[in-house]
Amino acid sequence: MTNVYINKISKFLPNQPVSNDEMEDYLGLINGNTSINKNLILRSNGIKTRYYAMDKNGNPTHNNAQLTALAVNKLFDETFSLEDVELLTAGTSSPDHIQPSHALMVLGELGGHPLEVMSAHGTCNAGMLSLKYAWTNILSGLSANAVAAASETFSSWMHARNFEKEIDKRKEIEQNPYIAFEKDFLRWMLSDGASAMLLQDKPGNGPVSLKIDWISIRSFANELETCMYAGCVKDESGKTKGWREMTEDERLEQSVFSLKQDARLLQGNIVQKGALLIKQILKEKQLDVNEVDYFLPHISSMFFKKQVYNSLRDEGMEIPYDKWFLNLPYVGNVGAASAFLMIEELFNSGRLKKGNRLLFMVPESARFSYTFMLLTVV
Repeated sequence: MTNVYINKISKFLPNQPVSNDEMEDYLGLINGNTSINKNLILRSNGIKTRYYAMDKNGNPTHNNAQLTALAVNKLFDETFSLEDVELLTAGTSSPDHIQPSHALMVLGELGGHPLEVMSAHGTCNAGMLSLKYAWTNILSGLSANAVAAASETFSSWMHARNFEKEIDKRKEIEQNPYIAFEKDFLRWMLSDGASAMLLQDKPGNGPVSLKIDWISIRSFANELETCMYAGCVKDESGKTKGWREMTEDERLEQSVFSLKQDARLLQGNIVQKGALLIKQILKEKQLDVNEVDYFLPHISSMFFKKQVYNSLRDEGMEIPYDKWFLNLPYVGNVGAASAFLMIEELFNSGRLKKGNRLLFMVPESARFSYTFMLLTVV
């Protein structure tokens, strides 16, 4: 077993920042009407700007694989090139295709030489899964280096055109057609971007490197029902029905491939389960939160900031806000790439000092999974 170090981190955020007032210029109007939920959701989530890989005509400017390749290419210089990469991992919850896998499409964009690739699928934890695969591969001596990437292209998924058939059907049975809150909610929450890391079995030549001390991932899918989902519908009992069990008309009329979230289930579990789990894991790892210099929690909305703080405090693990690092308000919620984008900004900020310890918490609401990670600056 050897140590593993993050030696370079890059990002690619497409086009220009999009303000709250401009969002519907890009995402379009459902049934020709502005969203009745938009302003309420934006006030709650605290996001002021985000990035879309799409123009105001609804035309994509980049697909997911292209975004990811652009971020990966920023890792390379005269000391380390694409030809030196031994393993490529990539995680996303918004791949361009069902098949081939996302990482294969990224390699297709990159070119270079044949190499091992691994795609991690999920929601917010997909990027962390790709990172853990890269870390364990180097840790076990199977590779000397790896590139781990995380990305999302949600904007084209959230465009109004994807709900037209559902609206048409609702018009037949309702005087006041609407899209369920669970679908409209996410249109004002999610955005696009990509980030990539170079992992090696030795520290790099830059000002700092990040030694990965541990990565721990746990899921509560054994006890909690589905919260965020796509390609299926969920009934009142919490059971899901997949798209392959539905007719073509049912799939269109229920916009079954739209991304949905059960907001009530989210608020009732995501913070509470995370606090209980982090207490358990820090006890297993024998880590005192007072030894942590930076806390980087992925939160989907600033609404959860105080809730996370209070839950940790109530479990005897209070982390003062001056140790928190967040970029959600100006980068947006980029799903699987959010944690990577936080690391990238802090890593390249010049603020880190040797010996600093960074604790990450990445919750995923799909079926309530969590990643916790500790990094040490060397």
